[in-house]
Amino acid sequence: MAQMEKIEDVAVEMPAAKVSERRPRDVSGWPVLGLCLLVIAAGAVLIFQGDPQDFPGLAGVGVLVAVIGLLPLTSLMAIAPGEARVVQLLGRYLGTVRADGLRWVIPFTQRRRISTRIRNHETDVAKVNDVDGNPIEMAAVVVWQVEDTAKAVFEVDDFVEFVAIQTETAVRHIAGNYPYDSHDDDQLSLRDNADEITGKLSAEIAARVSSAGVRVIESRITRLSYAPEIAQAMLRRQQAGAIVAARKQIVEGAVGMVEAALHRLDAADVVDLDDERKATMVSNLLVVLCGDKDVQPVVNTGSLYQ
Repeated sequence: MAQMEKIEDVAVEMPAAKVSERRPRDVSGWPVLGLCLLVIAAGAVLIFQGDPQDFPGLAGVGVLVAVIGLLPLTSLMAIAPGEARVVQLLGRYLGTVRADGLRWVIPFTQRRRISTRIRNHETDVAKVNDVDGNPIEMAAVVVWQVEDTAKAVFEVDDFVEFVAIQTETAVRHIAGNYPYDSHDDDQLSLRDNADEITGKLSAEIAARVSSAGVRVIESRITRLSYAPEIAQAMLRRQQAGAIVAARKQIVEGAVGMVEAALHRLDAADVVDLDDERKATMVSNLLVVLCGDKDVQPVVNTGSLYQ
């Protein structure tokens, strides 16, 4: 069954893998190495004891024994940690050796080295349009690792290039499905919802590269900005929005302070104000609290109504 991952109702379908990783019949290489050295030594002894002129005799047997001892040595593999060997025999996949150290498999096999270490891939800066049509620049880094060596070797031509192309495709797809800035609290945006967006990005990349035997560990957006041609206009819009939001918060706070002041004056019975004087007090306090510049006080030396 084809593997599928849905991102915003858009399905990412990849063909099902035809082969999966398994372990071949491998053994430790040290006993094989010791046995081969003994056979080669025995062949050398027979060669030196035999008569060179009598090839079918003892010397010929020694040569044959030495060749038999040398043949298994060609199948010895020294595997470092973080590496694996994909073993094939005449084109047939036999298995993958992951155990580190000196290992041995049957002769006449092809053994391909695959790194299973954790890798990073950073995409180039992609210039795309967000869901609102605004041109933006976006780049991301993905941390990945080969999980199934058989899929990585046999399902795609070059799994490293495959990861790079699919990552860039996912970045462009995510960038085109969300706005840079959200004008609705219920809508995700690239700038304000980084954790949610990177989670969806990781899920889409994982769905795209799973057929290649690759596991996505993490992905992060490393660059996100408006394109240079609209950056100044969008910056002014962001500044205007920030000013409006700040003004709104200032007004809400000022109204609360005025309300508290009037309530305390009434509760303490400090002064008896009619509705007109309350309105004047409210106006003066709002001017003082909401103004951009310092207010110059005017001292009233007359009565309250003069």
